[in-house]
Amino acid sequence: MTDFTPEVLAGYRKRLLDLKSELEEFLESASEASAPVTLDQTSVGRLSRMDAMQSQAMAQETERRRMTEIKRIDAALERMDEGEYGYCIVSGDRIPDARLELDPAAATTVGNAK
Repeated sequence: MTDFTPEVLAGYRKRLLDLKSELEEFLESASEASAPVTLDQTSVGRLSRMDAMQSQAMAQETERRRMTEIKRIDAALERMDEGEYGYCIVSGDRIPDARLELDPAAATTVGNAK
């Protein structure tokens, strides 16, 4: 179903794989920031613990968003393998090249985006 040239598809695949690799590296390096916060009041003051808990919550949300983006990338790569890349998963319409240039993992046209 796809009407991309092999070179164009290879370019999108490379961008997706590079982005996925970058996100996985961020996840690996940030795993310490989302580790449980110690609750020992003798070693950490109350405000420091609250600050650490807030930092932990932000790190966990960032990790969740990165995981979601990796899933989007994997889905785009799967659509590529199935020959369905570049077409809206809702309407079947062709996703404009400008949208794919901005977000190569886009699965929908702008009108069908959530």
